[in-house]
Amino acid sequence: NGAKAMLDNLRRREQIIDLLCDQGSVRVEPLSVHFGVSSVTIRNDLRYLEQKGCVMRSYGGAVLNQHFALDRPLQDKDRLNRDVKSRIAEKAASFVKDGDTLILDSGSTTTLIPPLLKSRRDLVVMTNALNIAWELANFERVDVMILGGNVRQSVYSLYGPSAEHQLRQYRFDKLFLGVDGFCLEAGITTPHPGEAHLNQVMCQVAQEVTVVADSSKFGRKSFCMISEISGIDRVITYSGIPEHYHQALSQMGVDVVIVDE
Repeated sequence: NGAKAMLDNLRRREQIIDLLCDQGSVRVEPLSVHFGVSSVTIRNDLRYLEQKGCVMRSYGGAVLNQHFALDRPLQDKDRLNRDVKSRIAEKAASFVKDGDTLILDSGSTTTLIPPLLKSRRDLVVMTNALNIAWELANFERVDVMILGGNVRQSVYSLYGPSAEHQLRQYRFDKLFLGVDGFCLEAGITTPHPGEAHLNQVMCQVAQEVTVVADSSKFGRKSFCMISEISGIDRVITYSGIPEHYHQALSQMGVDVVIVDE
């Protein structure tokens, strides 16, 4: 019963976030009717989402916190900062050497890395992204491994316990990780719980963790934590990174690579 209640809460809160994305604001009483729960339950939901940084409470309801990094389908993300992401992907690919074993996470920036690996020899690439696996399958000198699990249809990615178990059987030289939020206090975050769990395992099995993030990600925090900042080795980004982030990351020993410098 307790587990079912927790799952019901999670699903309802995710649906409230979807409504906020569509409408920009929500009110307690209509939500109470819509979900068939008490107004007290809805207020608890909104309080929880406020604590997570997703919403800002207003009289009788809540509005979307625009600084909160929300999940968008891959096609939408792909149109954002395409030139910037291409340059970040080029720099990421430059760190890949012949014979490396890699994990490529799903995401709009990591999706741009595979075409840049065509000249590399004897790579092993594990990915949870159907589109990345499809593209790499055409490369003769790349051994492609794909994680099995549940499919997130909007972003072509796989996640779940079976994917996590499979990943734990291996050790990799390098991980290239896309994130939705990058906050000095909250760490690196993403909106989807299942994908966050898988990303955590990716970080555990990779010797070197590189986050690829355009500068819009800094200062944002999303629903689910992947790692504290201390768990990453390198950030590849653009010159829009706030100066205090650049300084703090460098002081923590994180290699900050800015592609337009």
